[in-house]
Amino acid sequence: MAAPTVTRSAADEALLDAAERLLVETGYASVTTRRVAAEAGVNHGLVHYYFGSVENLLVRVLERFTERMIERQRAMYADPDTAFVEKWRTAMRYLDADREYQKVWWELQALAWNRPELRERVGHVRDEWREVLTEAFAEPRERYGIEMPLQALVTLVATFNEGIILERLSGIETGHAELLEWIDGWLEEKEAP
Repeated sequence: MAAPTVTRSAADEALLDAAERLLVETGYASVTTRRVAAEAGVNHGLVHYYFGSVENLLVRVLERFTERMIERQRAMYADPDTAFVEKWRTAMRYLDADREYQKVWWELQALAWNRPELRERVGHVRDEWREVLTEAFAEPRERYGIEMPLQALVTLVATFNEGIILERLSGIETGHAELLEWIDGWLEEKEAP
């Protein structure tokens, strides 16, 4: 009896899912070709055959994860019936809910810091997030009378989020609740008629 064959699509997804789990649980430094293949239940040769390297697999994990997150964010910000302050609150709740994605994001940034061939792909993910923020903050910036240039505001929000995420991954949450509460109050004032 022949062993069951796994379709490329199924093997691809199994490898991506396994690599995502390992990134979250143990970090990129402990993800090897054999370990991710064993976790996925496929031959280790498929990692290189499908992705070229385990590093390329890990970057593809980030890209795939980001596609899902960006789709959700764009839908949230595009809702014309929800006030911006509510969209902001939802986005800040995602900071709590999306810790697995945040771990993957920082793991891949760290991997790319010393790997120029990966830096461009990880940078593309960052650029996609900046595009989402640019679309989301263009109208509120005008409405609230924020004099800061739009790209400066986007940079401020992006680095604000990354700072909170990095501190939380490091076990630091001092001042976060107070900062978010202050911003929430400021937005409430701006939303008031």
